[in-house]
Amino acid sequence: MVRTVWRIATGTALAVLLAGCSMGSMFGGSSDASYANVNASQSQIAQAASGVMPAIATECPPIRIREGAEFYRSYAGNRTSDPSALRYQGVIDRVSRNCVVSNGLITVRMGAVGRVIVGPAGSAGNITVPLRFAVQRDDLAVFSERYDIAVATSPSSANEFSHTIENVAIPYVGGESITIWVGFDN
Repeated sequence: MVRTVWRIATGTALAVLLAGCSMGSMFGGSSDASYANVNASQSQIAQAASGVMPAIATECPPIRIREGAEFYRSYAGNRTSDPSALRYQGVIDRVSRNCVVSNGLITVRMGAVGRVIVGPAGSAGNITVPLRFAVQRDDLAVFSERYDIAVATSPSSANEFSHTIENVAIPYVGGESITIWVGFDN
């Protein structure tokens, strides 16, 4: 017990001593005084900014799957209450987005990955699932687009699909409530 207390006390004292050590100048010189109160000229700023990529948004709007639109089912005939009539079911597995802020706009790249499961009444072939991406800004839709995604299906494979949308520009002042929605267009 005494040894443990002694080790903790010694370790704490060593940490306090090391915290007081100086690492010197981060520019390699003995003093940073030559960099005090230095400002770049407007031409230097313009020259440096010309080749710079826009800053990535610190708060990219959240992307969510719309409730009730997380799956898509197709039945044989109008037998929607009969599980044996299910031809296929589409589900969204993952969603993602990436944002860049520039000149009062948030430019969004968004995507979804999902899969189609072949049901008892389904068969191998090509099907189309309707996927909708939307952007809501302060409770108003600023973007909404439906995409018909072709999926090759087989009862013995994963039948995955993915879709990405690029360059959706959203006006941004700051403080707005923005949400990106994804779902099947049922």
